[in-house]
Amino acid sequence: MQTSSPAQAIFIEGPDAAAFAHAQFTSQVTALPVGQWQFSSWLDAQGRVRNVFHLARLDTERFLVLLRGGNAAEFAEALRRFVFRSRVTLNSAQHMQLGTGAALPMHIVDADQNNIRVGCGAYALHVGNDVVGDDAWQLAQLHAGWPWLPDNAANQFLPPALSLHRLGAVALDKGCYPGQEIVARLHYRGGNKRHLHRIKLSTRVSDGAELQRDGREFVRLLSVIADRDSFDALAVITDETANNIAQAIENTSDDGIVIALVESWHD
Repeated sequence: MQTSSPAQAIFIEGPDAAAFAHAQFTSQVTALPVGQWQFSSWLDAQGRVRNVFHLARLDTERFLVLLRGGNAAEFAEALRRFVFRSRVTLNSAQHMQLGTGAALPMHIVDADQNNIRVGCGAYALHVGNDVVGDDAWQLAQLHAGWPWLPDNAANQFLPPALSLHRLGAVALDKGCYPGQEIVARLHYRGGNKRHLHRIKLSTRVSDGAELQRDGREFVRLLSVIADRDSFDALAVITDETANNIAQAIENTSDDGIVIALVESWHD
């Protein structure tokens, strides 16, 4: 998982910034007030999650996209293909670091010219040119079930598998956006059988790793963090497998890693 490294973020600016973001992203962008942020995501045409991020409205025509995994320059370049005639510019946030800031209410944004604080309740994500990067925020977000997508997890999961509805990142009552039909079909007709879980591992495993059992996918890890004498992780697991792990029917991977289920999110 990300440690002390540059913030992967872009600015979306211009008279059409809100309309453009609303048409591309899964959240209710046009309803977002200035000075607040929301979870959001960008999907591919098959409804799979390309990116997850905090979307902060800094002004009526200026948004910050703070990625939860992925590369900002690549994200901006891919998004530019959909600008067409929209009066909007996409620029990577240069030389900004990501660290832990002082407490700020959830979904509130405090910004000046060089620093932006994204409120998370007992702390804030602090983005800025003068910020000393740290990873103190990571464990609290893992425990809250806020997914962070490793590079090899992009375009792999549908929104329900990452519990994005619970986070308010997916709106069902807005116009079309990439993947919207698949999102609506899954919500109203069902069919998603993979969900997000918080687990403990007996051994450290790399972010994004796939654990197997009997030669098949058993648990797909997202982020993994050492917490004292254990290893906490967020993982995407099928409902059947999660039930078996919870009952200790099958809780060990082919390579001997023991998994304990701590918390599950099914919405």
